[in-house]
Amino acid sequence: MKVLIAEDDRLTREGLVEILSDEGYRPLPAPDGETALELFGRERPDFVLLDIMMPGRSGYEVCREIRKRDEAVPIIFISAKSEEIDKVLGLELGADDFVVKPFGVKEVVARIRAVTRRVVAGRRGKPRPAPFRIGDLEVDPAELRARRGREVIDLSLREVRLLELFARSPGVVLDRDRLFDAGWGQDYLPDSRTLDQHISKLRKRIERDPKNPAIIQTVHGAGYRYQP
Repeated sequence: MKVLIAEDDRLTREGLVEILSDEGYRPLPAPDGETALELFGRERPDFVLLDIMMPGRSGYEVCREIRKRDEAVPIIFISAKSEEIDKVLGLELGADDFVVKPFGVKEVVARIRAVTRRVVAGRRGKPRPAPFRIGDLEVDPAELRARRGREVIDLSLREVRLLELFARSPGVVLDRDRLFDAGWGQDYLPDSRTLDQHISKLRKRIERDPKNPAIIQTVHGAGYRYQP
């Protein structure tokens, strides 16, 4: 899933790229409004993050132009302009949400996941991804959530992809290349530590006892396995 990030501040832009990459998205960074519109036309992103104050064309202008081309693509403004009139104007121009700087990582992740759910639910001509079971969990890809009884577990896009691969391959030892292809894409350069860190983080979310995992098991020297 591709996300356009239009932000002129380099540190903020790089921070958003890191957050989105960690969640499993493909970020498309743009340092100004003109570049953002060029990327939008070429890449057709699934949703857009827009700063307001940018050199050249402002976020408001970019939002207006995007809405001429696409009435449905979700747009989130991320801006230091926090007055109510700014939020109202952004929403009137067709934005779906407004995040005020400085923002917390958890807040941005929550907004991004909410947008992803709307994107998946609103795709015309594409069936809603079917829920699946793995261990004692039922995972709903469209909601980016898993459930164990009444317990609800929020998941990232990447975590859902990894769980889908494990669920489709019961008893199979999945090596690092297959896991990276599923979670990061074939263009990603593998790093064993990155994968191990993500598996550890995922276990903390889904395992009853992360130190003795029952769903994602380590096969030393080979990879990981889901053993029903």
